[in-house]
Amino acid sequence: MAVAPPDNGTPPDPARPRSGFDRFFEISARGSTMSREVRGGLATFFTMAYIVVLNPLILGGAVDGDGKKLSIPALAAATALVAGLMTILMGVVGRFPLALAAGLGVNALVAYEIAPEMTWADAMGLVVIEGVIIAVLVLTGLRTAVFRSVPTQMKTAIGVGIGLFLTIIGLVDAGFVRRIPDVANTTVPVGLGIDGSLGSWPMLVFVVGLLLTIVLLVRRVKGAILIGILGSTVLAMIVEAVANVGPSFVNGEPNPKGWALNVPEFPKTWVDLPDLSLLGNFNVFDSWSRAGWVVVLMFVFTLLITDFFDTMGTMVAVGQEGQMLDERGTPPRAREILLVDSIAAAAGGAASTSSNTSYIESAAGVAEGARTGVANLVTGGMFLLAMFLAPLVVVVPFEAASTALVVVGFLMMTAVRTIDWSDYEIAVPAFLTIVLMPFTYSISNGIGAGLITYVVVKLAKGKAREIHPLLYGVAALFVLYFLRGPIESVVL
Repeated sequence: MAVAPPDNGTPPDPARPRSGFDRFFEISARGSTMSREVRGGLATFFTMAYIVVLNPLILGGAVDGDGKKLSIPALAAATALVAGLMTILMGVVGRFPLALAAGLGVNALVAYEIAPEMTWADAMGLVVIEGVIIAVLVLTGLRTAVFRSVPTQMKTAIGVGIGLFLTIIGLVDAGFVRRIPDVANTTVPVGLGIDGSLGSWPMLVFVVGLLLTIVLLVRRVKGAILIGILGSTVLAMIVEAVANVGPSFVNGEPNPKGWALNVPEFPKTWVDLPDLSLLGNFNVFDSWSRAGWVVVLMFVFTLLITDFFDTMGTMVAVGQEGQMLDERGTPPRAREILLVDSIAAAAGGAASTSSNTSYIESAAGVAEGARTGVANLVTGGMFLLAMFLAPLVVVVPFEAASTALVVVGFLMMTAVRTIDWSDYEIAVPAFLTIVLMPFTYSISNGIGAGLITYVVVKLAKGKAREIHPLLYGVAALFVLYFLRGPIESVVL
């Protein structure tokens, strides 16, 4: 497992904490330093800062059952505010370098499936309900028990799968990998760049930034990932100033050679006052009468499964990258981590930003050396600043931030060697877990397929006693999760 080198060649002495702050966050005890934590916190922020722009575009582009839209500026401010506060809360309570923000996938579900059946306030009320349910599961110990029931090698497979998932996210976000249009003469779903070549300046920026980051990583330069992001951003700004590339959509028309999301231009203004008018705009009761209890239950169930297992996988992957898991594959303060994550889900609904959840991009900070909640204080502080400094945040394009995701994907992939590939009883479920995450673009899908297969294989081998009792229930829930389409067609 790749671990960032010590700042001065000598790890801190864990037996001699430097201060009360050090003792509280266990900085020395986990072999870290303040400089590593700051560097890691910044790297995490820059790899996930896109959510301040992307979440408003997803939620703000949809209409509810009354035909109303949410304000994009208000969504941006609320997204940054909740991400900042929840990330800091995770740092103080969970003391684990795991940042939180509005969940991708969940926000699309809220925007395009839930909101059209009711009002925005009702939809966000369901998110609040889902967060409260998960919090209850944590407080009763059930969520932690389910996490511990998963075999250690399956947890390793989850981390590896998320590494590949991160890699394809980075490649797609940078435009290096793209969908091939459905035409009669091809069955290939994706390809390299534009018509099989690096046909744009943004893609060239990504490739140069990726190679720079790899060279720095191989040479063990401190801050390699952060330097790669910032260096790529500077290059992108120079390219934009000279070539005037523009965005990927111009006046509603696609521009395949444009920047994927943020155009790296020097901002005309640095400070902007946040619009917090969406805070508290939720309703937990009316959705039941408007959409019907069956529809509401299915929506809440889908949200619950997605949040429940995405966070479990993310927590394992980040802990695995930083070598912070115990012999059972459990990170320190797992219960506190899961509790904060559930609070964040409810907080996201209360602020109209959809469920907030743990971000796998946190692995970029861990790869830079972050091991404690101090990194979260940095990341969370940057999100709070982003409410006022949004013009600066949007300078970093996808093509620059994505370099970190690809490199971190490699680092997480190295754990694959610890899986016993000669034992098919664990190897086949592990394989499905790993490959289905990137191929279906979902952490939950990979975990679900892997655990269902694990239970089926063990039963087929007559080894039912080796299955933790909780895994039967988890596998059954995932069967319902995968069959929710047919079930909805029958009961609705």
